[in-house]
Amino acid sequence: MDTLIVKGIRAYGYTGYFAEEQVLGQWFSVDLIIPLNLAMAGSSDELRDTLDYSQAVKLVQTIVRTTVVKTIEKLADVIADRLLTETIAQTVTVRLTKCQPPIPDFSGEITLEITRSR
Repeated sequence: MDTLIVKGIRAYGYTGYFAEEQVLGQWFSVDLIIPLNLAMAGSSDELRDTLDYSQAVKLVQTIVRTTVVKTIEKLADVIADRLLTETIAQTVTVRLTKCQPPIPDFSGEITLEITRSR
């Protein structure tokens, strides 16, 4: 199986447990790992024979920008579900990073990774 990897999809969104996060928002970064059979696209050189990653990027950005939920687990699940229903992906791994979580004295990131299949 071949793998399409899209890294660093950034979008400003409103997911967070605290009310301020849902009002003020924050930056998120998303990586997608999608196993696909890319043999046909490799021989045909046609976009119709593969997953259009520009559309996947737009879809993820729209979801992050417009979905207001409390947990990154839910946001990642929404992203995975939409990719599975709106693209040819049969399985998708979503790696979702909250770039600046509101945790006192913590300057790191929080990343969650989920894998979902049809």
